[in-house]
Amino acid sequence: MSSMEIDFKEYQLRCQLRGHKDDVRGICVCGSEGIATSSRDRTVRFWSLDSPDKRKYVSSKILLGHSSFVGPLAWISPDEEFPEGGIVSGGLDTMVFVWDLMTGEKVQSLKGHQLQVTGVLLDDGDIVSSSVDCTLRRWRNGQPVESWEAHKSAIQAVIKLPSGELVSGSTDTTLKLWRGKTSVHTFVGHTDTVRGLAVMPGLGVLSASHDGSIRLWAQSGEVLMEMVGHTSIVYSVDSHISGLIVSGSEDRFAKIWKDGVCVQSLEHPGCVWDAKFLVNGDIVTACSDGVIRIWTVDQGNVADTVELEAYASELSQYKLSRKTVGGLKLEDLPGLEALQIPGTSDGQTKIVREGDNGVAYTWNMREQIWDKIGEVVDGPDDSMKRSVLDGVQYDYVFDVDIGDGEPIRKLPYNRSDNPYDTADKWLLKENLPLSYRQQIVEFILQNTGQKDFTIDPTFCDPYTGSSAYVPGQPSYASGISAKPTFKHIPKRGMLVFDAAQFDGILKKISEFNNALLADLEKKDLSLTELEISRLSAIIKILKDTSHYHSSSFADVDIVLLLKLLKSWPLAMIFPVIDIVRMIVLHPGGASILLRHVEVNDVLMEMIKKVTTDPALPANLLTSIRAITNLFKDSCYYGWLQKNRSEILDAFSFCLASPNKNLQLAYSTLILNYAVLLTEKKDEEGQSHVLSAALEIAEQENLEVDSRFRALVAIGSLMLEGLVKKIAMDLEVENIAKAAKASKEAKIAEIGADIELLTKQR
Repeated sequence: MSSMEIDFKEYQLRCQLRGHKDDVRGICVCGSEGIATSSRDRTVRFWSLDSPDKRKYVSSKILLGHSSFVGPLAWISPDEEFPEGGIVSGGLDTMVFVWDLMTGEKVQSLKGHQLQVTGVLLDDGDIVSSSVDCTLRRWRNGQPVESWEAHKSAIQAVIKLPSGELVSGSTDTTLKLWRGKTSVHTFVGHTDTVRGLAVMPGLGVLSASHDGSIRLWAQSGEVLMEMVGHTSIVYSVDSHISGLIVSGSEDRFAKIWKDGVCVQSLEHPGCVWDAKFLVNGDIVTACSDGVIRIWTVDQGNVADTVELEAYASELSQYKLSRKTVGGLKLEDLPGLEALQIPGTSDGQTKIVREGDNGVAYTWNMREQIWDKIGEVVDGPDDSMKRSVLDGVQYDYVFDVDIGDGEPIRKLPYNRSDNPYDTADKWLLKENLPLSYRQQIVEFILQNTGQKDFTIDPTFCDPYTGSSAYVPGQPSYASGISAKPTFKHIPKRGMLVFDAAQFDGILKKISEFNNALLADLEKKDLSLTELEISRLSAIIKILKDTSHYHSSSFADVDIVLLLKLLKSWPLAMIFPVIDIVRMIVLHPGGASILLRHVEVNDVLMEMIKKVTTDPALPANLLTSIRAITNLFKDSCYYGWLQKNRSEILDAFSFCLASPNKNLQLAYSTLILNYAVLLTEKKDEEGQSHVLSAALEIAEQENLEVDSRFRALVAIGSLMLEGLVKKIAMDLEVENIAKAAKASKEAKIAEIGADIELLTKQR
């Protein structure tokens, strides 16, 4: 099994770069020269390595010129025009500026976008920019060359692929691939705004979304991987040549992913707007506290103990400041000294702060002392009255439907807030046009019963100079309405296991083959030279995901794999099953295999073979993942539905396995089945999957993702399937309650989703 374990060194804080006066919004790695950062404080800063202490960076240039917050950045490598390199920056002020780093001066001002600039890149000497105004624009030598409407909604990001095409990501939830001004492909799959994009060398495109997930897409538009783990908006994503991925989110974490699994979460005292890899694999993060942090795996570069301890205490201070007790902020509670003041009536209660907790006392009139009642936790009543978004409590959290086919968004509001400030902050956070402001204010007033709030007629939009909303003019957001929504259900689409160590697989096969050759009795089972080169050719096709739409397998390729599955010793077949697992993600490979399955069911044979005693973990893991991957191709839906009860029964003992990867594969199989059988309206199948999912969800000591996927299966089956009543009879309420109490945010959220379903009659 060792070849499947993930070896990973933990990142630790290397240094912190202080200088920006407000949120750091963007990071640009400038070769080995340094790092550029952009901020809400209207500046771009350039940081170079500190000569005395190579662990640290110092601010060497401040670029002033934007009139509002600065976002995307791009690096111009040193050339004749820019001997020390240059920076391209885009801002909320609609401008794109080009800066010469030698002088720190602005050398080009590119004016043309109508709204905030969200992306800038270099394309063979040209600059391409994207904007909330729905256009992509190309600039050459400081002049506009062309512009086109690339999406019907705001564009949030644009990148260039190594092959030369551009990819844009938008509020309309899609990505588009561009050759020139022609859209070659639309990538559909995210359920909310696509906020960040990055290239994953050799594989395709990474996207970060407000739906909380990160996806890896092949250039053909196929989803190769979905990474779920953030509990809020994901703002940015980046990849490293080593195969690692980093993402930054509103949930205050930068997460590091390997082969689709989150291997580390770096906590911050504020939201993480951007995260990027340096060439050496170090990670740079941009945080809303105005600090840039660099993280490293190189022990020699880790910050000294004093700085590490200071950061740990800054984090705990920050979390304390957000902690609430009985709806009150912990830091607002009086200390123990408050108990020196006698009470005024018998039974009067007082909450005081003791350390990190709130403790309630009651006044005992007869004995004239404060009796301790105990620690106060936010009871269900408090949290029912107050809504929670991203771990923070609010008086209201509205679901706002902008219309125009845009996703529903969460708008938090406290009664004490000024609705104008709330609207402005929210529109900036969601990257929506400020022309929506008046509508949002009226929406808040209407839904909080503040009819008599006075509209502010003196308001002047700081970015466009126009005045407040004038009745009678066409309204942008007239379709705004509130509806109950769930955070994690219904699940759409299938999850697959699409990361593979192809070189490791081939190595294993040739190692096993050599063992067969050396064994006189089994020598005739070994592969010929021709068969070995055939296997290499199969792997080569599988590696080249960007040509899956045009590459193909021959029938003999599949026949060879099936022969090995049948004839090789049980302990040697797992790398072969692993190739089958990847073959079924290839449209051509999947359909050839299906022809063999229809003649004599080679897949059911494989399942029986690997699940019969002695069941080897490596065989189980590869085969359960292979079956899970069949859900990628609808041509297998009939087979999966027909064999459902045998398949689930065969693998059901995987839940009891101590192997976490096996548990996760099993609950992913269950979740895919839930999605398929809901679509097929197969009630008998749904109730089988429901009871399997309930069995997983009951185990509170399981890995988070395994439990989460089972809970999503339960919620989706109850919401859109035919088994809600059965779930109620099986006491799903208790499972929802237990999940809601979990410390893991996403488990608590799906628990709340299911609880809400049980209350809806």
